[in-house]
Amino acid sequence: MATNRTFTMLKPDAVENGHTGAILEKINTAGFRIVALKKTQMTKADAESFYAVHNERPFFGELVEFMTRGPVVAAILEKDNAVDDFRTLIGATNPADAAEGTIRKLYATSMGENAVHGSDSDDNANIEGNFHFSRREQF
Repeated sequence: MATNRTFTMLKPDAVENGHTGAILEKINTAGFRIVALKKTQMTKADAESFYAVHNERPFFGELVEFMTRGPVVAAILEKDNAVDDFRTLIGATNPADAAEGTIRKLYATSMGENAVHGSDSDDNANIEGNFHFSRREQF
């Protein structure tokens, strides 16, 4: 059964390029409620742990380097069917393939620098949200 929460992270490219406000506005306009929000800096150990599922992939080192080069904005979002609806809102991983009006179509510059992370399942939304936020920060 689908939960009503998902996790997102605005990646360093989106933060560096000044898109934080516009992306958060798009999220709000799409009917998501921000349950938790913070700007933070991931350490190398944080990024390696968060993206451990990709540690055997050839792009892992570049991903860790990218995610630690600047601050990110982490958020837990709430809405009915949150995971699926947010995946639709952010668009395809490759912005060239993303639908018009999606966050990645509007703000991503490449497949590697694709502006935003979105949980791919209810279980991962819970794990990822708990990675970045303590229980007392989620309300």
